[in-house]
This record gives sequence, structure tokens and C-alpha cells, in this order.
Amino acid sequence: MIILNGGSSSGKSGIVRCLQAVLPDPWLAFGVDSFVDSMPAKMQASDAGIEIGEDGRVSVGADFRALETAWMEGIVAMARAGARIVVDDVFLGGAASQQRWQKAIGGLPVLWVAVRCDSAVAAGREVARGDRVEGMAASQADVVHQGVVYDLEVDTTRTESLACARTIAARVS
Repeated sequence: MIILNGGSSSGKSGIVRCLQAVLPDPWLAFGVDSFVDSMPAKMQASDAGIEIGEDGRVSVGADFRALETAWMEGIVAMARAGARIVVDDVFLGGAASQQRWQKAIGGLPVLWVAVRCDSAVAAGREVARGDRVEGMAASQADVVHQGVVYDLEVDTTRTESLACARTIAARVS
């Protein structure tokens, strides 16, 4: 497994697509955005689910955490069954988020990758993409990395997704 962690608009999804192109074997990709999109609409604006404030700050509740645990365990089950998995996540809780993954993963080998991006650059990408609340990228740029231990770090501020993917792939091969 490869788990990428970075704030909103840091470039994780682009790196994942590039990884799928450059890695010699097929890798399945799972992203937290798809997980959130799969939740019932009533959970996407609920204190028990996920709430995105006007300033872009994200908070999650107990129902979200329960489904997140099931999502993580499902992904890990596929990895245990032999699938190669790359995950694109946003560790809103920093080290606590990594610990939730570690609990689900058990003893499986994982490459932990930080995807960093200057907050001003990520904020510009956020505006350009038009599907995020302004402020999300800036509020997440640093907090998602607090206390997280990585095997590798890439920075998309001035480095293209393909170059980052090649750096990651070199660690996998």
C-alpha cells in the first residue's frame, strides 16, 4: 500500500493518476473525496457526518468516523487479498488520523508519503478548481502533517505530479 497525505488542492489526486501510469503493475486508487461523495447527502452537512464551514474548515462527527473505519478496513481487506492499493487522504487529525490507518493496516507494508504544497499555491489551485470552499487549502496545508511520520515527502509547489510520482515509484520498485 501507498498512502498519500496532504491538504486540499496539494496535488494528491494528480500524483495518484501518474502513479497508476508509471508503476509497472496495476494499482487501485482510493481517495477520501470519493469516500465523502459516497456518503448520503444528509451526512454531508451534519455534525454527526461532515461539515465544511464557510472558512473552509472541516469537522467530522461520530457517524463519519464509523463509516471511515469501515472504508479503511475494506481497503485493507483488498490489500490483504493481493491488490496493490494507493490511497489519497487528508489527515485532518494529523497523527491521530495516521494511527487510525495503522490500526486498520496491522502488519501490512505501507509507504507513507507526505504531499506538501505551499499554502498560497494550494489556495490558488483551490480557486481555479472551483469545487472547494475557499480557505480549505490554507487551513489544511500544515495541520494535516502535524505529528505524522513519513517514509517519503514530495512537494508539488514547483514540482509536477509526474515527477513526484516517479520519486514515489522509485521507492516502491
